[in-house]
Amino acid sequence: MHKLRAKKALAMTSGSLFKNVFIFSLPLMLSNVLQVLFNMSDVAVVGKFGSDTALGSVGSTANYVALFTGLLIGMGAGINAVIARRMGAGDEDGVSRTAHTALIVSVVFGLMVSALAMGLARPVLTLMGTKPEYIDGALLYVYIYFTGATGTAVYNCGNGILSADGQTRKPLIFLSIAGVTNIALNLFFVIVFNMSVSGVALASTISQWLSCVLIIVALARSRRAYRLRLSCLKIDKKIARIVIVTGVPAGIQNAIFQIANLFIQAGINTFDPEVVDGNAAAVNADNIVFEMMAAFYTACTSFIGQNYGAGKRDRLLKSYCISLGYAFVFGLVFGLILVACGDLFLGIFTKSPAVIEAGKQRLMVMCFSYAISAFMDCTIAASRGLNKIIVPTIIVILGSCVFRVFWVYVIFPLQGTTTLLYMLYPVSWTITAIAEIIYFIFAYRKSVAKLSDSEGVVQIK
Repeated sequence: MHKLRAKKALAMTSGSLFKNVFIFSLPLMLSNVLQVLFNMSDVAVVGKFGSDTALGSVGSTANYVALFTGLLIGMGAGINAVIARRMGAGDEDGVSRTAHTALIVSVVFGLMVSALAMGLARPVLTLMGTKPEYIDGALLYVYIYFTGATGTAVYNCGNGILSADGQTRKPLIFLSIAGVTNIALNLFFVIVFNMSVSGVALASTISQWLSCVLIIVALARSRRAYRLRLSCLKIDKKIARIVIVTGVPAGIQNAIFQIANLFIQAGINTFDPEVVDGNAAAVNADNIVFEMMAAFYTACTSFIGQNYGAGKRDRLLKSYCISLGYAFVFGLVFGLILVACGDLFLGIFTKSPAVIEAGKQRLMVMCFSYAISAFMDCTIAASRGLNKIIVPTIIVILGSCVFRVFWVYVIFPLQGTTTLLYMLYPVSWTITAIAEIIYFIFAYRKSVAKLSDSEGVVQIK
């Protein structure tokens, strides 16, 4: 077994976890937030400069787009977990074979997601009750946007590889470049060429491919074990199975939330257009806070994965608790900031007082709920670091999909208010978090026992 060469990347298996988790997460957090802000520019630009129906058209696709991009992000998270464990074990050859196999798998997966998203767009958006005046624009946005899905898949794969090695600054730089390009092209296409929905969709696609190219160049120029070499681009069937078994369920976990949100969007679509537009604007607040918190979930998976691979069981639970603490605090603080600045924030997307008021109703419920989600999402990330994927996925399906559908069709009709509809978020998060924590305790104890047994075998030899 080869050992990884000395590097300047952040240490995960030594040093202060409290400090290193934060240092690792900060650039990732900034890159996540930048990605959301750049995506928000689609909504902001069409809301300010597009046609009368443009905001509703793009906003109506938010959950649908997030459903499929969640699959791609989840695959990247799964790749991160697999790479981190091999790095922790010092398996240089395994890191190289995993990275090259993962890139090929990501390309194929991206093509499949693209085809699926385009093929299901009309029936799903229709099933969601998308208003007739929005449907054509929504379909146009989806068709153009998902021509960049494969680029997004490759970027998330590269991001997962670099993050597993503690390299979180490069993705931040790449997203900054792609995001600025996205905003510039948004304004150019919509204002100069009056392209409206098609303009912001095309700008997003171009920026997705740009971030893909930048991450590929970074991997090709790296001096680490995962350096991209054309001669090594081949499928290792055993590793491919591991990547798929880890990445696909992680993607499904992300997608499950969005599937449930499609039913929630169907509930939203029963209200007046002002409520639909207000919800579309307020959802952007969710994305900002969730992506900030997601940086700590990635840290949790990476730190636990590397320490598990290195056999340092004393750092496993500490990595989880510290990551959870950071995510909880950030979710609580920034949730309160967003609701305090609700008028200013929602004013970015619309000039309508009625739409702003409708958006504030969502913010009032969500601002106190973000912190609750940390207990669910961070625990899932911790289980992923221990290579426990299937059971957490089943729990998510039951707690955050089946329960939400029940709420939309049974609880929500009792009053039919937006507040009651939005309350399903904190309730479902609480139920799912309790079940995930119970399972993680079991998985953690089993993993620690396994490490202890392995040490005993080494000592006997």
